Amino acid sequence: MTNPDAFREHVVRLLDWEDAHAGFDKAVAGLAADKRGARAAGFEHSPWQLLEHLRIAQADILDFCVNPAYVHERAWPDDYWPKNPEPPEGAWEASIAAYRADRDEMKRLARNQPDLLALVPTGTGNQTYLRGIFLVADHAAYHVGQLVAVRRALGAW
Repeated sequence: MTNPDAFREHVVRLLDWEDAHAGFDKAVAGLAADKRGARAAGFEHSPWQLLEHLRIAQADILDFCVNPAYVHERAWPDDYWPKNPEPPEGAWEASIAAYRADRDEMKRLARNQPDLLALVPTGTGNQTYLRGIFLVADHAAYHVGQLVAVRRALGAW
């Protein structure tokens, strides 16, 4: 690679990419409180459940990448999805803020991890730092798309 800094900046941009689709910030912006827990016909999850799932999964992957004492304790999929379709009071804004803060930490990891292709010490197999970053970006793109689709179905896009 002739310019590793340029590569890292592309990886950073991938975490909140909006070149080909709506990004996280646009997908969560301006959603009325009465729509956050609504379930649209044909959709399994409410906007709140999608938002909180995004936050929980990203936080877990970040913790996996940066915590030398990380132990995978969550059960898939139950521990990654909120049960209630309605957010508790103040939880919508708190979840957005936490997601953004963790996204910023993932960006710092992309910029500062000396070797992005190094194996994460608590991982197994091919679990590199770069894989963790790509996993967060790919997961977000998928569920942000679902969030936009749900908002459209609710007439809130």
